[in-house]
Amino acid sequence: MYFIRTVFLENMNVIYLLFISALVIILPACSAPLAAIGAMGNLINRSAERAEDQQFESQPQPTYSDSYPDMEAIAATNLNLGIEYMRLGEYNLALEKLLRAKEAKSDYAPVYDALGLLYQKLDADLNFQQAIKLNSNSSITLNNYGQFLCSQGKVDDADKYFLASAENPLYETPEIPYTNIGTCAYMHDQPDKASEYFRKALTLNPAIPAALIQMAEIEYNEGNYEPAHDYLERYLKYSKHTPKSLWLGIRIEQQLGDKNKVSGYALLLRNQYPDTEEARSLEASGIR
Repeated sequence: MYFIRTVFLENMNVIYLLFISALVIILPACSAPLAAIGAMGNLINRSAERAEDQQFESQPQPTYSDSYPDMEAIAATNLNLGIEYMRLGEYNLALEKLLRAKEAKSDYAPVYDALGLLYQKLDADLNFQQAIKLNSNSSITLNNYGQFLCSQGKVDDADKYFLASAENPLYETPEIPYTNIGTCAYMHDQPDKASEYFRKALTLNPAIPAALIQMAEIEYNEGNYEPAHDYLERYLKYSKHTPKSLWLGIRIEQQLGDKNKVSGYALLLRNQYPDTEEARSLEASGIR
């Protein structure tokens, strides 16, 4: 998804960087405030994606004997509970269960994997809160914490921090958190809310690729092919094609009956991004 990330510019060495990727968007109309966009939020959002990708499968739970409790079964039960609490964002309860699992069987390797991930999440959350306590007027910190909360599925809490960031009168680029509210809403199946905030962001700055491409997608999904085409054309003024934008363009132009554009986009997608999911979708569609 197209979060726009800002980097902590003041005294942020307490934040632990987490793992793996999301798209970094730099707004050309605001180069000075946005030059630092990317690093911190990128890594944080990528950690959330990795947490989803890590398949903590339920551990086998051996049976208990009549005389002695099976400590591996106790550990597995508490491990599974801890993982589920992590997924729900209930980190304190998750920690309690994982420590019980560790106590039951100290050499049970899956517990340490889960604890490692949990401590990263706890550290990120607590350090964001500490940063905000130290400087509650930092729109950069508020925006980044909003992204972290959204990645945990806490949409309402994320909105609170995004809006606090956007409404700071000293913040020069409120379109960034407005775009991020839209992105978070779109990620969580709220297209109407997403559209509202993307439009608000584009009113402040019409050159936001993240908002433009997602608006193109929303309009296409709603069957509004002309507006979808217009948003895509605006997007291409400020950003290069990606596999996602090419595949979207193919489908939009197919609905509008422009065979030349369909063929052009399809050729670019096949030649430049042959190993992508979008290219495979193109081949499966039979579009030429």
